[in-house]
Amino acid sequence: MTLDPATIVQRQLDAYNAHDVDALMSIYSDDIQHFEFPSTLVASGAAQVRERLSVRLQEPDIHARLVNRIAMGNLVIDQEVITRNFPEPEGIGTIELVAMYEVQGERIVRAWFRFGEKRLGRAE
Repeated sequence: MTLDPATIVQRQLDAYNAHDVDALMSIYSDDIQHFEFPSTLVASGAAQVRERLSVRLQEPDIHARLVNRIAMGNLVIDQEVITRNFPEPEGIGTIELVAMYEVQGERIVRAWFRFGEKRLGRAE
């Protein structure tokens, strides 16, 4: 049974929220590419993506809350609010994110991220 792209992206989100870099990397292709939207390449290949995510997932409060998901063919677009530990004195805060994932087979091969407004302080 082949999984649909939305299910694959949900598994990616679940692994991210579990801070499980191995599970997360099992969802990405070996030649995964991460872009800052629209076209700035920030990581290419599993080793670079693992390195970036390993650092990020060490943040104790990191969590992605799904706000909306659109799936069409092999593309999945998520709107999320990410809780993060920022370097500012306030520390914890949130940032809006739109992520677009391209799925081939049962692996994510490319992802684009557009960051929105950062808000410091605990979410209400």
